[in-house]
Amino acid sequence: MSLKTYITRLSFIAFLLVSFLSLPNNAFAQAEELPTSEEAIANGEKLFKNNCAVCHQVQNKMVGPALKNVYERRELPWLLNFIKNSQKVIQGGDEYAVNLYNEYGKAVMPNFDYFADEEIKSILGYIKYQTENPPQEATADAGGAATEAGAGGGGGIPSEYLTLIIVGFVIVLILILVVLVLIVTVLTKFINQKEDIDERDREFVNQKLNLNKLVRSNGFLFFVILIFTAVVAKTVIDGLYTVGVQQGYQPTQPIAFSHEIHAGQYEIECQYCHTGVMISKSANIPSANICMNCHTAIKTESKEIAKIYKAIDYDPETGEYGDNVKPIEWVRVHNLPDLAYFNHSQHVNVGEIECQTCHGPIEEMAVVKQWSTLTMGWCINCHRETKVNAKGNAYYDQLVEAHDGGDLKVVDIGGLECAKCHY
Repeated sequence: MSLKTYITRLSFIAFLLVSFLSLPNNAFAQAEELPTSEEAIANGEKLFKNNCAVCHQVQNKMVGPALKNVYERRELPWLLNFIKNSQKVIQGGDEYAVNLYNEYGKAVMPNFDYFADEEIKSILGYIKYQTENPPQEATADAGGAATEAGAGGGGGIPSEYLTLIIVGFVIVLILILVVLVLIVTVLTKFINQKEDIDERDREFVNQKLNLNKLVRSNGFLFFVILIFTAVVAKTVIDGLYTVGVQQGYQPTQPIAFSHEIHAGQYEIECQYCHTGVMISKSANIPSANICMNCHTAIKTESKEIAKIYKAIDYDPETGEYGDNVKPIEWVRVHNLPDLAYFNHSQHVNVGEIECQTCHGPIEEMAVVKQWSTLTMGWCINCHRETKVNAKGNAYYDQLVEAHDGGDLKVVDIGGLECAKCHY
């Protein structure tokens, strides 16, 4: 072998080695670029659930492909570009992207160009963590059982126990009445056997109950009128307290949307559909285009989905939209009086209050109903009991110090001031 040939072959091998070590799509090098800290993974989980979970799962296919090992399938720059603007990559003719687009029914993935590269890396870091630590079925079952136990063991006496207590009291009262009758009977016999008793006393002891005289007596009439007035007054007061209270209100909606399926079974975050909950006063009713992010590809044969297609004049066969658009007339469930101000972002974003605190187990409702009373007293009680998360927030330092470092509750920062809700 000539020296020239030997040098050429060595140069080629060195080139291949350097290329292999420096290529960004090397799975080992790329995996090491993804964050592994708990904070980054927790942030990635939050971003994933709020933005990706509606169409993707890590272990299973949904509307889109399963994301297990996605960081090994394509190089990181490709993933960053695709996540930020998938249509741009597809229209650029990328073979992998085009095949993926066709395989999943040409469902258009939303653009996430507002994400920073580090945020996308944190999502991929969470996917990597889930890939390497898949959830165990046994753990999930145990967690479900624990949740059910926790839900069943909440505060308050069950209505069944309350009924049993009342029945027990009634039985005790009947027994006391029987004992009193027996005592009166025995005493009457004892007195009648005495010979030295005065005749007037004997007559009083042996007198019979005259129901007709009792009913006509002023005392009995006063007692009946008093009871009647008390019952009527309580009924009227209870009725006044329920004016404007719609707890349990569960109207039929024009489209049978199930939170039990979407928020419960598929664990879609509330914020995905109710986009205003973190940034505005109202959580807002989702627009039909949010539904279409998924339902251009799944459940297209459903009669309920057909109602959405009709409202927005969409033809699922051609994938084209018409001009005959009509609003979906959803029936409002939760409705506060105009005199009360409530801000969702203040409670959810700043106060970190869970949706279930006010709306109940919404993820279990096939048809939404008003869970809480939403009365002034209910809100005030919440402000009295809810703790403020003052940890790491210098804004509250002086207030915490004024309370000797103890728990700070909403009532301690003006939560009962009238102008907080009425202005």
